[in-house]
Amino acid sequence: MNKTRTRTGLIVVIAAMLVVSLFLATGCQSKGKTLYLYNWTYYTPDSVIEKFEKEFGVKVVLDYFDSNEAMFAKLKAGGSGYDIVFPSQDYTSIMMTLGMVEKLDKSKLPNLKYISPLVLQKATYDPTMDYSVPYFMGASGIAVNKTKAPAGYARDWSIFADTRMDGRMSMLDDMREVIGDALAHLGYSVNTVNAAELAQAQKLINEKWKPNLVKFDAEGFAKSFSSGEFWVVQGYAEAVFEELEPSRWSEVDFFLPSEGGPMYLDSMVIPKKAKNIELAHEFINFIHRPEIYAEFLDRFHFPDSVHTEAGKFTTEKPFYQGSDLANYELKNDLGADLAKYEAIWQTIRYVD
Repeated sequence: MNKTRTRTGLIVVIAAMLVVSLFLATGCQSKGKTLYLYNWTYYTPDSVIEKFEKEFGVKVVLDYFDSNEAMFAKLKAGGSGYDIVFPSQDYTSIMMTLGMVEKLDKSKLPNLKYISPLVLQKATYDPTMDYSVPYFMGASGIAVNKTKAPAGYARDWSIFADTRMDGRMSMLDDMREVIGDALAHLGYSVNTVNAAELAQAQKLINEKWKPNLVKFDAEGFAKSFSSGEFWVVQGYAEAVFEELEPSRWSEVDFFLPSEGGPMYLDSMVIPKKAKNIELAHEFINFIHRPEIYAEFLDRFHFPDSVHTEAGKFTTEKPFYQGSDLANYELKNDLGADLAKYEAIWQTIRYVD
């Protein structure tokens, strides 16, 4: 027997065992841990969460928010404890500027290769995904109950000026959304800081739209729509249709006004002081597996606006098309000029 060869073989075996042990140890680092997510309502498929929990041997706890402002206020007040948060682009930018998010280790995110270059062009605040990874790009639209709304209603933002539906309509309790809709209807940018243009939007909302609204509602609009209390709501398709049995979907005319409006790009970020950074990276990468992301799109009938490959795996028809976003703009971080919007919103939201 060649002792040198035997010794060499033994060393190779031991080395292989060490590699396997290291692999197993690394793979088991997340076992038994809990991942804490803070996401929008109607935005996380249960089936995807269950698959992640099973594959990684972890538990996922999910909390919900209904506005960027509410999410941001909670994080600023120290109510974190979350491992991944899903802010829209303007708040992603704000949180980056304030140092509220961790820098990503892109070596642990190989599925970033599937993110659409077009989306990254729009994500001017983080085009190389150093701190955020796109989750979904879309827009709020208008849902009309065709069985109750009078004939001949406008299929644009002026529908909220229709006095025939006074007391049967709602708009989102969201400053940038509502003011942005008015600006788009008037032919202006949703990011304008021009005082005259903002004054026109303020006048339009307060004098033409607001008198016909029951309220501004970002949380219960879908339930109120499904019950028949509201005939027209500004809101998100996934929320509206989630509250209705599929047999009633034909009752709904959901559309994105062609005149445009505010568009959102929600991303996944890891807050500073997150306790499960490694596991958070695993989840972000998991979401962007083509077949998993397709499951997300199918669950909420979303168009494929972010991912380059998932569309090949989808089986459901989306509630609107990615092309419907052609005239929509992302809401930018306006910095100090945001105060102009806040002052206008006070007159809209809190003054009778």
